[in-house]
Amino acid sequence: MISYRIDVHNAQAHLYRVTLSIPAPAVAQRLSLPVWIPGSYLVREFARHLSALEAKQGSRAVTLTQVDKATWQAECRGRAALVVTYLVYAFDTSVRAAFLDAQRGFFNGTSLCLRVEGREAEPHRIELRSLPRSWQVATSMAARAASVFEASDYDELVDHPFELGAFWRGRFTAHGVPHELVVTGALPDFDGERLLADTRRICDAEIAFWHGEAPKRADVPFERYVFLLNAVDDGYGGLEHRASTALIASRRDLPRGVVKGATPEALTDGYVTLLGLISHEYFHTWNVKRLKPRDFAPYDYTRENYTELLWFFEGFTSYYDDLFLLRSGLIDEARFLKGIGKTLGNVLGMPGRQVQSVAQASFDAWVKYYRTDENTPNATISYYTKGSLVALALDLSLRSTASRRKGTLDDVMRRLWARSAGGAIAESDIVEVLREVAGPARADMLAQQLSEWVHGTGDLPLPTLLKKFGVQWQAQPPTLAQRLGVRVSESALTGIKVTHVLRGGAGERAGLSSGDEVLALGDWRLRRLDDALRLMSPGRAATLLVSRDQRLLTLSLDVPEPADAAGSVVLAVDAQASRDALALRTAWTAG
Repeated sequence: MISYRIDVHNAQAHLYRVTLSIPAPAVAQRLSLPVWIPGSYLVREFARHLSALEAKQGSRAVTLTQVDKATWQAECRGRAALVVTYLVYAFDTSVRAAFLDAQRGFFNGTSLCLRVEGREAEPHRIELRSLPRSWQVATSMAARAASVFEASDYDELVDHPFELGAFWRGRFTAHGVPHELVVTGALPDFDGERLLADTRRICDAEIAFWHGEAPKRADVPFERYVFLLNAVDDGYGGLEHRASTALIASRRDLPRGVVKGATPEALTDGYVTLLGLISHEYFHTWNVKRLKPRDFAPYDYTRENYTELLWFFEGFTSYYDDLFLLRSGLIDEARFLKGIGKTLGNVLGMPGRQVQSVAQASFDAWVKYYRTDENTPNATISYYTKGSLVALALDLSLRSTASRRKGTLDDVMRRLWARSAGGAIAESDIVEVLREVAGPARADMLAQQLSEWVHGTGDLPLPTLLKKFGVQWQAQPPTLAQRLGVRVSESALTGIKVTHVLRGGAGERAGLSSGDEVLALGDWRLRRLDDALRLMSPGRAATLLVSRDQRLLTLSLDVPEPADAAGSVVLAVDAQASRDALALRTAWTAG
């Protein structure tokens, strides 16, 4: 068995020590560390944190030759076990890598565990050593003994993150399946029982979605599930795994306990965002960890793994995350529609939606999504946000006809699961299942629409579709920044800083650039951009004073009329909706 002993070598220096033991190695045994972690589509070069590599067979030193940035070759003799030791620097607080200090440890196997090439299919073991006495261990990997964990192969080994330290821990069952919730870094007034109960409602709803209201235990694709939540001062994110997820959130967004007899705390926007993150990552247990792009079967840990399907695996998951908060009774219709309206505003405010399709955005994730800059809104679209709107448009289209009882997007998802036996799929599989669900009368039309929405750059017909469901589309007056086609940051220290200049806007025509500090309009000093509204007249040029690279520049700015610029979008229930619209909306939101 391939085994890794992981020691807390020096917590103050953020160093793990890893001892890798390989029985019967090859003569020229290659070892390599992944350059990325599945679920986060960027080459992150984890090997840059490895140092002090040494290898032995018994008492004999073995030569280790570095082949490339993340690969080493050991020159072995005979069948004696090869033992490789090395240090790993771990000071990344994200969910994607590894972290260690005197209070906490966390790691993904992709950051610590060298891959023994040619032996990936064999069982692998992790043994934790030298942990502080007060530390606990949380992971979804199967435990074989105290601090000893085993996986069936390398893929499974690196798909179970570990949380180490002193943390809050709670447990519940969802449809008979054990679940565990671990929270690190929470404030003393954290209400763990509330988070536990709300998370259970999400899990119950999502298991029932995939496997029916009374699922067989054998149908659920994991024996137990673990949520690892790291609460920090400011942060947000998650990374899905086959039987767990690593989450990071602001500790201010956690629910707070109340004094006995007091009124429970209202559902804050921050807490709703956290519950949406939990819902999103849990849905991924089915949609991307098992149902996955055929391009990812198997994973290639040495390079980018390209796919055009992240609009489905991330975008459709983003559609369902808040929908399950609604269906499980954690939020109401108004809050659900508010979230969709926010997503619509984000997408419509991106000129890049007319440049890049969501399929292209998926393929380009490796070089664009995680490397945003001042031009990102002009050149790209998010496969998360627009992908979720594609899911919304497809679901409403399926539901909005007389044949709606034959199928919905829910049915598409479940048929894909059954068709692939919870395995790899291609876009052609999605289209074929969509045709089956839509029925012969509309199969061609909906397949064509989906292709246009995914591979084209046109806007989606959501105002018309939402109206059929008794949902009003209310366009809000644009802010001054939206009228100018700019995004700014404002503070007492830095003043008004231009962060983005949107393509085709008044700001671009005036010559504004990202990084400019807006100082004055005409003869008036500006402290806030909206103050300029009282100093300018639409249709008349205004003189704008900006600072760029320590130089003062005077620009001529034409301010468009409010009607010539797009604002945000608010969705609301139409109180005058017809019975048919009400029935459609009820069926949609209730599932």
